[in-house]
Amino acid sequence: MVYAIDFGTSNTVVVRWNPVTQQPETLALGDLSIKLGDNPPLIPSLLYVEDALRGDVIAGQMVRDRGFDLSQNPRFFRNVKRGIGAEIQGFLPELDGQPVTFEQAGQWFLTRVIHELQILDPNLDALVFTVPVDSFEAYRLWLTQICKSLQIEQVRMLDEPTAVALGYGLEHSGTLLVIDFGGGTLDLSLVKLEVSAQAKPVGFLLKWGKKVLEDSTQRPKLARVLAKAGQNLGGADIDNWLIDYFAQTQGLTVSPLTLRLVERLKVQLSQQTEATEIYFNDETFESYELQLDRDRFTAILQDHQFFERLDESLTQVLQQAQRQGLTDADIDAVLLVGGTAQIPAVKTWIAQYFPAEKIRSDKPFEAIAQGALQISQGMEVKDYLYHSYGIRFWDRRNNCHAWHPIIQQGQPYPMPNPVELTLGASIENQPKIELVIGELGTETGNTEVYFEGDRLVTRKTMSEKPVVKSLNEQNEAQTIARLDPPGFPGSDRVKLLFRVDESRFLRITVEDILTARTLIDNFPVVQLS
Repeated sequence: MVYAIDFGTSNTVVVRWNPVTQQPETLALGDLSIKLGDNPPLIPSLLYVEDALRGDVIAGQMVRDRGFDLSQNPRFFRNVKRGIGAEIQGFLPELDGQPVTFEQAGQWFLTRVIHELQILDPNLDALVFTVPVDSFEAYRLWLTQICKSLQIEQVRMLDEPTAVALGYGLEHSGTLLVIDFGGGTLDLSLVKLEVSAQAKPVGFLLKWGKKVLEDSTQRPKLARVLAKAGQNLGGADIDNWLIDYFAQTQGLTVSPLTLRLVERLKVQLSQQTEATEIYFNDETFESYELQLDRDRFTAILQDHQFFERLDESLTQVLQQAQRQGLTDADIDAVLLVGGTAQIPAVKTWIAQYFPAEKIRSDKPFEAIAQGALQISQGMEVKDYLYHSYGIRFWDRRNNCHAWHPIIQQGQPYPMPNPVELTLGASIENQPKIELVIGELGTETGNTEVYFEGDRLVTRKTMSEKPVVKSLNEQNEAQTIARLDPPGFPGSDRVKLLFRVDESRFLRITVEDILTARTLIDNFPVVQLS
């Protein structure tokens, strides 16, 4: 049986395919889950570390039940997802003499969730994970390593906006705009759903082990990603803005307790026009009374350029669509998912662009995980690379390192034809050729994740330089070929052929021009995102 996990900044959802009902079902995993009102069972993405040496942790709703989320204990973690793979300005505490990273905290959380899932199904051997559209390779690699350590036979990855399109259960062909707006990220994706002409094997986005998926005799649906955009912006940022507002207007103390109060205010305002939260501790006589209405809430969002940032991402997606001959009128449906997408001001914002009959928001929490299951139920996904990739070189004019793109953003994979590059030696008796390969992010309008006191927040920055994540700058990974005889400046020495295969691996072939020998043949250097 296949399970799908949507690891979210605020909440995590686990679903499986029910072979009896032929429908996805959302699971409650013991004390980790909570179900409130009409919402499906959710696992709060919270972690409390009891013993870092042994990896003993408490996760999910158990953290809230024991009140650990109301303390300022460094053993408590929240919003972990947005820190994984990010350049963090600040330091996490040592626990039990061990340094702790967001990657480690996230691994503890997911391992705990999967452990509970294995108790429910001891034969668990197939998982589908969803990943943010704007995630760098570090996040995907981190997720891969977790699953390898658990010896899961089959693992696939699908970007979250595409999963939403599948999860809304739209059976007919159409062009869908997905707005996935949760606790930590804003992801937009334009997805084309259609039915392929003939049956094809449903390939893995990521896999290991010997088990092979049987081809379906049905004609698989095809989800083709046309455009993507994303940024680090979500409900956690809004919570920080609300706390800052009450700190300025009422002298509110910033603490885990007051953070929970403003979260409750925010949730209330999704259902009503005014909200009040009152707290009184009969032991310490500490009391708070917070009031907020929708108009003031919207003004706070405006003060932080919230809607301008939404406009920026939507414009980016629509411009990508226009380059493919699509207009706003060609979009058949707009799908909203995530808790932040339920804020009335967000719905009002999107209604400025699209008519109400095209907008759907009835599956805000389950659509991602349920959609991820579709790739095991006869759904084929064709995607493209969200980032550009390049090699580092020394820019003599500016006396610094720079990056030369080799694989452009938007490149479909697998690539039918390789990219060719010719290099010469740069020094006398050069013994080897080294290349540092980088993942190139957005060139302007970047988002920084950093610490402000003990809060993890984001900040919009403007930069003329691309954000680069080096993929192979460690040990001997950057050595791609050894030269025999050694190289000399003045002539071309090696020809490089780059291509991306169906599993997103960047493969390199290196041919020695001088000796007419193939030094490396179709070698996988790194897996791209």
